[in-house]
Amino acid sequence: MNRHTCSSGRLSRWSTKKVTRFIAVFILTVTCVTNTFAQASPLEGFEDYVDDAVRDWKVPGLAVLVVKDGDVAFSQGFGLRQLGEGPEVSDRTLFAIGSTTKAMTAAAIGMLVDEGKLNWDDPVIEHLPWFHLDDPYVTREITIRDLLTHRAGLGNADFLWYGMDTAIDDILDRIKYAKLEYSMRSGFIYQNIMYAAAGEIVARVSGMPWADFIQSRIFDPLGMTASVPTARELNLQPNVASPHYEIDGEVTVIKNASVDAIGAAGSIWSSVHDMSKWMRLLLDGGATTDGEALLNPATVAELFTPQVIVDEDGFYPTAKLTSPHWTTYGLGWFQADYRGRAVDFHTGSIDGMVAIVGLIRGEKLGVCVLANLDHAELRHALMYRVFDLFDEGPPRDWSAELLGLYGGVRAEVEERRARTDAGRIEGTEPSLSLGVYVGSYSDRLHGEVVVSRDAAGLRLNYGPGLQGPLVHWHYDTFRVHWDAEWRGRSLVSFVLNAAGEPAILEMSGARFQRNAADPGGR
Repeated sequence: MNRHTCSSGRLSRWSTKKVTRFIAVFILTVTCVTNTFAQASPLEGFEDYVDDAVRDWKVPGLAVLVVKDGDVAFSQGFGLRQLGEGPEVSDRTLFAIGSTTKAMTAAAIGMLVDEGKLNWDDPVIEHLPWFHLDDPYVTREITIRDLLTHRAGLGNADFLWYGMDTAIDDILDRIKYAKLEYSMRSGFIYQNIMYAAAGEIVARVSGMPWADFIQSRIFDPLGMTASVPTARELNLQPNVASPHYEIDGEVTVIKNASVDAIGAAGSIWSSVHDMSKWMRLLLDGGATTDGEALLNPATVAELFTPQVIVDEDGFYPTAKLTSPHWTTYGLGWFQADYRGRAVDFHTGSIDGMVAIVGLIRGEKLGVCVLANLDHAELRHALMYRVFDLFDEGPPRDWSAELLGLYGGVRAEVEERRARTDAGRIEGTEPSLSLGVYVGSYSDRLHGEVVVSRDAAGLRLNYGPGLQGPLVHWHYDTFRVHWDAEWRGRSLVSFVLNAAGEPAILEMSGARFQRNAADPGGR
């Protein structure tokens, strides 16, 4: 009896311990699972938010990537590669990433710095002896760092390549005729030509074209197998988004605009799947996920070191809502504070395509948005929404707020257009018969404009992508309606000489002299 009782007691005590331990382990397990779930769910509901935003912004197709702590937290496509047709966008669909290319060009320079082949502050003419700007002092003193920070004094010079088929050598040769708009390093005007020059330095120093360098030194080691450095390679890719533009209130498919002539400034096509590898490289201090060092950590830090202050006019309208205390530009990156966190980001925009890459490096958090509708500022909305979701404060409805902000920006553009239209003087006629305006007009900086005549009237040709009919506006001013409708319309004026003949063609602030060999006809 006692033995039985004693045995029963030992058994009871052992069972109690076991049960107690089991309950403790069970509670701990449930707690850990619950905490893990809570920690892993800041993006809960984000997919639905993107779905609603894509619809509100009328975006045909879009892909979103979120990287956190070295892992891909979200990677998904939405909508269609081309409006009205399948297939759907996936996280492997290629989009033009536009000027987010600039960060890769800066990184390419950084790789050459790591190899001791150049320095950030080398004079440009040390590597490109033929490079000249309008001012001899600036030509002698401008450095590689200046090329990458939009502070060289050169104004926007996109007319040298946009809609053109001008070779890069010709583009860089002609900038010596462009008057500098401010003293070197005293200001900031965003432009693309200096990045094209940086691409030529990469080619000169490395011994391979910029596109080949990007492919072999960034894409290949990172496993960005679908990305292409220029649009020329797109024909070999099966999963590519088509560009779209809203024309007369209707979203329409348009033609791709090549940026290959100034590739280092913005010609890369990629997917969010591939971009995850690029972003993790930057967030991990220059090492791949396999531990291979593509950039020294100090060089990565230099890429994100502020180089120049960006004023309100040079920054994004989003600042009206984010209210940053500072706005700067690094080496291929815009920078600002948001909710007490340092943000490095850059957008990309080319006809019918938009991109944004945003990083909060202190939190190893990155966002990439690629879309196929021109200037769909939904990209900013989704970036800031993700930043909010990984913060302690409540998230804002950035899609709604930015729809309102950019709706106001669009209204201002329409108002300026209406004022231009209101300035037209009705009832006037050209001074001369249309045939007299026919001829070629040239400028050593801006190139050549050809005016011709067909059965419908006058036509203007300023390059493969800038052609269209000239419609009389008033007096000797016409308006060119570009065949590529999304490029809008431009006023073209003819200035007559003392003999009553057209001697100068004025367009978009440029003056083209009539070539003597083209007297025109009456």
